[in-house]
Amino acid sequence: MATKQQQKETPLHEMISYDVEALKQLPLSASLAENKKSLEGLFYECSDMVFREFIIEGTSTKALLVFIDGMVNTELVDTSLLRSLLIQEGQEADIQCLMEHSINATQLSILDNFGKMVLQVLNGDTILFVDGNDKAISVGYRGAEHRSVSEPETETVIRGPREGFNENIRTNTALLRRKLKTPRLKMKSIVIGDETHTNLVVAYLEGIVSPDLVEEVLARLKKIHVDGILESGYIEEFIQDDTWTLFPQIMHTERPDTVAASLLEGRISILVDGTPFALVVPSTFWSMMQASEDYYERWEISTLLRLLRILLLGVALFTPALYIAVTTFHQEMLPTSLMLSIAAARESIPFPAVVEALLMEIAFEALREAGIRLPRTIGQAVSILGALVVGQAAVQAGIVSAPVVIVVSTTGIATFVIPRFNLAIPIRMIRFPLMILASVLGIFGIILGFMFIVGHLCKLRSFGIPYFWPMGPMQFSEWKDSLIRNPIWQNMQRPVQLNAQNDTRVSEETHKEIADQGGMKGEKP
Repeated sequence: MATKQQQKETPLHEMISYDVEALKQLPLSASLAENKKSLEGLFYECSDMVFREFIIEGTSTKALLVFIDGMVNTELVDTSLLRSLLIQEGQEADIQCLMEHSINATQLSILDNFGKMVLQVLNGDTILFVDGNDKAISVGYRGAEHRSVSEPETETVIRGPREGFNENIRTNTALLRRKLKTPRLKMKSIVIGDETHTNLVVAYLEGIVSPDLVEEVLARLKKIHVDGILESGYIEEFIQDDTWTLFPQIMHTERPDTVAASLLEGRISILVDGTPFALVVPSTFWSMMQASEDYYERWEISTLLRLLRILLLGVALFTPALYIAVTTFHQEMLPTSLMLSIAAARESIPFPAVVEALLMEIAFEALREAGIRLPRTIGQAVSILGALVVGQAAVQAGIVSAPVVIVVSTTGIATFVIPRFNLAIPIRMIRFPLMILASVLGIFGIILGFMFIVGHLCKLRSFGIPYFWPMGPMQFSEWKDSLIRNPIWQNMQRPVQLNAQNDTRVSEETHKEIADQGGMKGEKP
């Protein structure tokens, strides 16, 4: 045990624990000087911490304001808090009295320990200490700068809402509340991260979502013990069912309407403070192939676009491998004129088909990554001009043939059609092993690769829900809102696999009336 002499020599900040749970066991002192000394030791060498001492008007009692510069609306602190702290004659400088009569603020709470006080300060609140009181007041005068609500950049639509989430979690919950104006919308708050203390909100519709699913999501989140959470991607890796797979099992979105639609189906959303991307669980492969605009346009074009995405998904995945297999092993599958054209184009190429295809694919991926990382004003120009210049120069130099440039560019364009960026990533990655299989075994290798992919997708789960459902296991009744999109008034039931408490979405009377009238007459009885 340290002696008094050793304690005097040890800096105060080294004697105070930084563990919030330990600090919750340390009560506040009735002495203002002791509280200030402890705080100065706790926030040692923190230049953004502000300690403002003053005397409450109408009395000789000392008080102290503690807040973080840049996270507090200092104008409100000056005009509403400091000027309103007035003790009338005969009153005592009591915390409860100040809360009831002096402080003009809607968000007030009483704190009795250092742990809660530290969390409130770090979240942007202003703490008021009054000498002679062993409690403090937390005042919600937050004013940190944050990005305004703007159109999502990764999920643009022609028809639909233009607002997207930002990095402020309370702005995001408000955007979601505007979509779902019901007390059924529940938002449970969780704090994760020993150092970041990141706020999370688990949102769901009570009475619709399965209670077992809510318990499972909360249980997985509460098991996370890590020093920091900086983005929702951290949470995604902790709570997903299978880590060793290329395919994402949790959908992320920055659109409030997408989250609202998912909650109405019986899913759960996880909002993370500091990121505009919300997580939606459980998610399936086919739900990630859908865009929010599918439900804002007529069902005919939405169905056509979904089928087109599936076709282009196959193009993005198999076209380079098919080109290698056909040109290397199965020339008889092509018409003679087309085969002669490809052979003439490849006559002077020194590399086999697999090598030139790999070279062009790697070059294309490099240009795409460079276009993303460069400043926006020149990124698009570099990616487009780079592809044109590099492709043309490679063909003229005789390094690659013109057909392989066409194949690689077509594959790249098809990849951009996939609505979710995180689903397009595994497609881009799987292309390379398929190309290797095609170069060794031909079309038989492609078939083996396809069977492995489908088997792997059928094996995956997202919070217990089959990832490839309704294709695996096969359930034809659910195709109406997966591979195709029926008219909204025909989607009477919520997805069966979600086990929603209330599975009815559309009133039977509405459905029957519209069906009897052909869905278009709208005649009044």
